[in-house]
Amino acid sequence: MSYTLLKGSFVIRYPDLPQQGPEPDGDTVKFRPDSPALVETLPRFSGRAPDLGARGVSVRLEAIDALETHFGEVRQELAGAEGARNVLLATLGFTNVEFFPDQPNKVRSADQDTVRGHVLSNGVDANGRLVGFVYAGDAGPVDGAVLFLETPQLDQSVNARLLAAGLAYPAFYATLPAELRTHLAATSRAARAASRGLWARSTADPNAAATVADLAALETLVIWPKLFRRLVPYLATGATSFDGFDAWLRADPVNRDDEVLLLSTVERSNLHDVVTAGGAQVQLTAWPEDFVISPDPALPGVPTGPQHGVPGDVLIVAALPNPLGTDRGHESVTLLNVSSAAVALDGWALVDTAGGRYELSGTLAAGGVIQATLGGALALGNTGDTITLVAAKGMTIDQVTYKADEVRPGRTITFGR
Repeated sequence: MSYTLLKGSFVIRYPDLPQQGPEPDGDTVKFRPDSPALVETLPRFSGRAPDLGARGVSVRLEAIDALETHFGEVRQELAGAEGARNVLLATLGFTNVEFFPDQPNKVRSADQDTVRGHVLSNGVDANGRLVGFVYAGDAGPVDGAVLFLETPQLDQSVNARLLAAGLAYPAFYATLPAELRTHLAATSRAARAASRGLWARSTADPNAAATVADLAALETLVIWPKLFRRLVPYLATGATSFDGFDAWLRADPVNRDDEVLLLSTVERSNLHDVVTAGGAQVQLTAWPEDFVISPDPALPGVPTGPQHGVPGDVLIVAALPNPLGTDRGHESVTLLNVSSAAVALDGWALVDTAGGRYELSGTLAAGGVIQATLGGALALGNTGDTITLVAAKGMTIDQVTYKADEVRPGRTITFGR
């Protein structure tokens, strides 16, 4: 499977609002992309649009699940949770990171609030986060390049390094290509065999059941985080034993009883098939690398594909702002599709500096050219103007500017594209 390269900066603190800043943990970090519009081009596995704002978007590190530094009002074993987080931040290049004593997940100070880095992403998860492999520093290819990720580059990711160090459990979703999954499974098994990191303290796994008296006891244990995230709300129901845990899981096949694929039998099952629970004990019956989790399904009718159109795929190559005779109804803008695929223009528009808008429609063939004769509210200025081509939902595809001295009656301005 191919991945889209997103260049930008990882962010752990907002200087103007430090106590409202990000809360990085061992498998999630804030990222401010250089080209936010590229995020809109990614597939949406569960139909959820990316939760992208002016300060960036969160990235969930693909293939790993670190102990929770915070899950609602609770957390997992502190040494393991903070250990994964601290290594992630150090690997990205953050130094001297300190957290608020009364807000232990908010960064009070650091040598750097942001560091340059890049993400290889293939989509957006059900929480609006990018799913991807993260790296420190800038990459060589151009921003937005589509790359085929192979194992040597995979091993350089922060994701793989955390897994190799035993600082995170594997959590393989169906969004992860099989070749990469097999490689990372071997990485995790090697860490477990060497008792690295959390594996020296892991419980509730095929090696041994965990005894959980109550929520306070659960917070001290090292167990697979997804299982922890199911046990917390179950105990919050007031349950005093795990005798009803199986039925509780099965009651919600989307938010609790995730669909899984058992790799040993190639059988579609659910989370309840890999968990046994009763009395005060709970246990995974399969190692996390031995099954694949399905992303939350999209609601009926909700599209999961990317937003059509990539910045730079269609260019504004010429404009006629001052035609001979009457301007209105005779001005034009010429578009060129430089991509290798036809582009549907429905929902796209040309916009000028004053906000005038001309709606486009139809299909522009690969390598094709179309001359749009303008009308409606869009009127190109004869003293200079900026023309913006926008896709559906306002994503900017291209933008050009011309000056007054370029405008002459009947002269088509070309933009040297």
